[in-house]
Amino acid sequence: MVERRKPAPSIDDENPEWTTEDFARARPASEVLPKLVGKAAAAEMLRPKRGRPVSANPKAHVNLRLDPDVVAAFRATGRGWQTRLNAALKDWLKDHSPA
Repeated sequence: MVERRKPAPSIDDENPEWTTEDFARARPASEVLPKLVGKAAAAEMLRPKRGRPVSANPKAHVNLRLDPDVVAAFRATGRGWQTRLNAALKDWLKDHSPA
């Protein structure tokens, strides 16, 4: 027979589970925040922040065909293999001309 657990009691008496009435009274942050923190601060807080921060030195996206054994050797080193491949190419450029 499978023993069923009883629901855990509420640990936070100051923040009980919301009722249907609570949801009906709720207002979107775009209505409430300007009154609490001011329009400028609310606009900043509500502005979507998507994606990675803009890099000061962005990398160029390229499609590169490499020999399978080269890719396998770098992949075998684990996570970060592409960064290590980039570092190996940078190191090679120190002693060689790219042309």
